[in-house]
Amino acid sequence: MALITRLSRLFEADFHAVLDRIEEPDLQLKQAVREMQFALDQDRQRLKLLQHEAEQLARATSGVLADLKGFDEELDICLAAKKDDLARDLLRRKLAGDRQLQVLKHQSAGIDAQQRQLAADIEEQSQQLNSMKQKLELLVSEDTAAAGGEFARADSIRNEEIEIALLREKERRAKS
Repeated sequence: MALITRLSRLFEADFHAVLDRIEEPDLQLKQAVREMQFALDQDRQRLKLLQHEAEQLARATSGVLADLKGFDEELDICLAAKKDDLARDLLRRKLAGDRQLQVLKHQSAGIDAQQRQLAADIEEQSQQLNSMKQKLELLVSEDTAAAGGEFARADSIRNEEIEIALLREKERRAKS
């Protein structure tokens, strides 16, 4: 029974090794890097869009502030001339401007928060992408070295390999 279990484990391990070779991890890693780059580009595009929206809100806010300043000047003139009906109309417009200004400030604060969060996310994604690119380069360089038949460096030879080579040399010289 132990022999059958061992053989089944051996077969299973070989089967998994074959599947790992078929899946080609370097291709999967390249695809993951492409997907990460695409997601990062989309987030950068969203950040540009948010920056554009923030600029539009800033222009709208400055326009409303200019209108409010004009309403104050006109209100001073109306009150000095004792034209209460005109003053009421200006006050209505000024209150509407104040409300619009509050809405614009609220929207601007929300966009600023989104920009900060997105910028932090982009930074984190960028670091992860760089890490994945480095891993991919390492994997590709290892595959190239293995496929290219480059000679192993002397410092990468293990002590066990030296001992086995020494025993073989002694055996070969003993036979001759």
